[in-house]
Amino acid sequence: MLRGLTTVSFYADDLTQARRWYTAFLGFEPYFVTPAYIEFRIGDYQHELGFIDRRYAPAGAPAGPAGEVVFWHVDDVASTARLLSLGAKEYEPITERGDGFVTASVVDPFGNILGVMYNAHYLEVLGKTGGA
Repeated sequence: MLRGLTTVSFYADDLTQARRWYTAFLGFEPYFVTPAYIEFRIGDYQHELGFIDRRYAPAGAPAGPAGEVVFWHVDDVASTARLLSLGAKEYEPITERGDGFVTASVVDPFGNILGVMYNAHYLEVLGKTGGA
């Protein structure tokens, strides 16, 4: 039934600042920009990371971390140090989860949890689908 990740959407009170911060982190500009929404395409499968002006959040939506964590595969989880140097706050430290799995997560300056993971399964699937 679920076929794949399409878009992860975060909220931000200040989209201009979110755009600047994520552009500095990712190293490139978003491909889609409106006054209420910006979107980056990232990674091997060009998944979408979007930011919505918090004014459009559903009624009752929390303004800070709510517990859900989406993990993005990275080649080196220790790279979270770069996120911290850009102003993110540690949510969960680098944690070994088992053979081939390491995670960490931070809270970005806009209150969203950003997870990173070295994931052996991701690399296995990427290899089978012709990725790098």
